[in-house]
Amino acid sequence: MPATASTTTSVLTARALLLDMDGTLVNSDASVERCWRGWAAEHGLDPDEVLKVVHGRQGYATMAVLLPDRPVEQNHADNLVLLARETADTDGVVPIPGAPAFMAAIATLPHALVTSADVALADARMTAAALPMPKIRVTAESVTASKPHPEGFLRGAAELGFAPEDCVAFEDSEAGITAARAAGMRVVGVGPRAAAQSPDAHIQDLTHLRVEPLPNGDIRLHIG
Repeated sequence: MPATASTTTSVLTARALLLDMDGTLVNSDASVERCWRGWAAEHGLDPDEVLKVVHGRQGYATMAVLLPDRPVEQNHADNLVLLARETADTDGVVPIPGAPAFMAAIATLPHALVTSADVALADARMTAAALPMPKIRVTAESVTASKPHPEGFLRGAAELGFAPEDCVAFEDSEAGITAARAAGMRVVGVGPRAAAQSPDAHIQDLTHLRVEPLPNGDIRLHIG
């Protein structure tokens, strides 16, 4: 579906919305940084370099980028340990500005969560941020490949019953935006990490967004 844009505002029309969690709905950066800095120290890696690649991917996929010669089994084992740490560490996990109102506005509209977190971590962070969990969610357990692979977004669209081109994805990371584009979706980038990825539209946070349900079932997004 077409988008019209100016230098300050954009309008996108969709049939369904696919939502990343971390960095898009939930600000979990403090927890992510604590856990990954600890992991980096354990493996003799520069924490600042590690943090450049962690966002958007499942943990084992991040480890594969950082330690390419390590057996995949070890990455999966480490990932389980790290997931447990992240799930237990919700200090400072808060909603992205505008997220509560956004979730309320789309409550009766077709939408799904598409996150690299597993069920336990998604539950912990959405609960900590006091945000409602979408009825349809695609988590780490739901897919065989992590973002930037498009599997998660394609599965989310299929479970909602819509073609990928009829969906708009909300994402904050390079891996997530790459995944959504590979799935054939338009992308609203949220936050500073997304700006450099040239999404179809970009907002600093969800306060810069208005949702307009249309009589024909479409969803019009006023962005900016």
